[in-house]
Amino acid sequence: MFEPVDPVDRAFLGVERSVSGQRWVSRLDQAGLNRALAMSQQHGIPELICRVLAGRGVGVDDAPAFLQPTIRSLMPDPFTLTDCRPAAERIARAIERREHVAIFGDYDVDGAASAALLHRVLFHFGIDATIYIPDRIFEGYGPNPGAIGKLIDDGAKLIVTVDCGSTSIEALKVAHERGIDVVVIDHHQVGHALPDCHALVNPNREDDLSGQGHLCAAGVVFLVMAALHRLMRERGDPRAASLDLLALLDLVALATVCDVVPLKGLNRAYVVKGLIAARHQQNPGLAALFAKAGVGGPVTPYHLGFLIGPRINAGGRIGDAALGSRLLTLEDAGHAAEIAAKLDELNRERQAMEQAMLAEAEAEAMADYGTGEGTPVIVTARENWHPGIVGLIAARLKEKFNRPAFAIALDPSGKGTGSGRSINGFDMGKMVRAAVDQGLLVKGGGHAMAAGLTVERSRLGALRAFFEEAARDTVSTLTANRVLKIDGALGASGATFDLVDQLEAAGPYGSGHSQPIFALPMHRVKDSRFVGTNHIKVTLEGLDGGRLDAMAFRAGDTDLGRLLTGSRGDNLHVAGTLSGDFWQGTRRIQVRILDAAKA
Repeated sequence: MFEPVDPVDRAFLGVERSVSGQRWVSRLDQAGLNRALAMSQQHGIPELICRVLAGRGVGVDDAPAFLQPTIRSLMPDPFTLTDCRPAAERIARAIERREHVAIFGDYDVDGAASAALLHRVLFHFGIDATIYIPDRIFEGYGPNPGAIGKLIDDGAKLIVTVDCGSTSIEALKVAHERGIDVVVIDHHQVGHALPDCHALVNPNREDDLSGQGHLCAAGVVFLVMAALHRLMRERGDPRAASLDLLALLDLVALATVCDVVPLKGLNRAYVVKGLIAARHQQNPGLAALFAKAGVGGPVTPYHLGFLIGPRINAGGRIGDAALGSRLLTLEDAGHAAEIAAKLDELNRERQAMEQAMLAEAEAEAMADYGTGEGTPVIVTARENWHPGIVGLIAARLKEKFNRPAFAIALDPSGKGTGSGRSINGFDMGKMVRAAVDQGLLVKGGGHAMAAGLTVERSRLGALRAFFEEAARDTVSTLTANRVLKIDGALGASGATFDLVDQLEAAGPYGSGHSQPIFALPMHRVKDSRFVGTNHIKVTLEGLDGGRLDAMAFRAGDTDLGRLLTGSRGDNLHVAGTLSGDFWQGTRRIQVRILDAAKA
């Protein structure tokens, strides 16, 4: 009996091996295509959009609500989070007593946004809280006994940690012994042992049943602030009526995008509604950054993740770690412009350092590993590297070699501070924790896609050998069977602004809700040329005569780049993402090329 071939078993457009070594396949199997068709027929949504939704797990009946997420429908009762009530009540008591409150944050975007969000709400209720952000290099992540002691010496009666604190047992012990309450608001993984504090709000606690473990720290802070708002209304505080929490969602959206948490459930609503708030530019600090970054047109997740986030992070990486959070709390536009200019300058310095470090890292990796085909893990280490930038270098190495990669900055004493980035399907954090258990690392931890570590230089060789043995089988399987999942085929003339708008409504896209990838079959390369730093700009023409501008970023020295520049006048199958951006005030459609194959 003839068995029909499932679409997922066939190569999409017959591309068994693209120029990047990937097999193109349909994201949807036959059952998924049937769901997409049913969704389209039931709700009148274009079938291509329904394919995108079905490919991301949206059910037939759920499509209309998914396309219009609301905070009201997706936000839980904040008090379902373990310890949220005692946390909100303690903060309310601090407001009523006009206590000196200190906010201890992290040095990344999520930490800065969380601290600024809490500061803004407290300031609305008359409390001008102190924000403390630790130095990445000299203090490291999270509360430390010295910093906690100093905050208490400076008069803090309540300390609230945001985006950190869940595992800071020794540091918070200092506060407990001195009779100072600490409220922890965090989202990181928590062990069995919890710090001694007044309240610990973390949806990843083992005893938390709220189901909100996918939130970033700012998302959790927002829930605590919603609980606080409710309490202050119940207590008759007249200032509660004028607090517009939804206007602060620009900070939550910024953190959610930059912390790369899954864009599902409440996170999607945070970003969708937060983008609306961001477009009003009511936060002078964000507005100053938008101006400095040259953001044109409506604010998008791309702007937050690739233009604003790196500038805020630059302070924590190579400058004053508190600059970002300070900027996001400001009301004075002139002062905001000064700090935005400083962060922009630091970001340019960071980019220059990153380029120099990346060149050294790639040269070392090529010398040690060649093209990377023979090793499951790339490990590079150098003296004079900035420890605040090694994570960016690891990410670039991972992209170039399609392997889990580490970059380690060695100090004069021989101790290395490193960061790693993984490929889909390989749990890097688990491997690093195993290396700690084996005594190969001073310390280390992380999650599936990223990890940090501290290692003695003398142990580097043993660490490389351990990583290679631990990763060989899994990484070999993952890299030998590389596939690119295609959401559908599209012609140049079909790439309209209407389609882009509908795709944006099905977003935002990011972790856990991937950007749709479309194949453009049999498109002629009318023009291709280098632009900027190693990017390639291409003009594609479809069989119907429609044309599209396309970009292949950082592709100049890759097989993809060589194919694009060497195929003028030829037909290619091209795969990429579709977006509508603004250039000098004019909206245009652009394809970001991810892969290609000869037609």
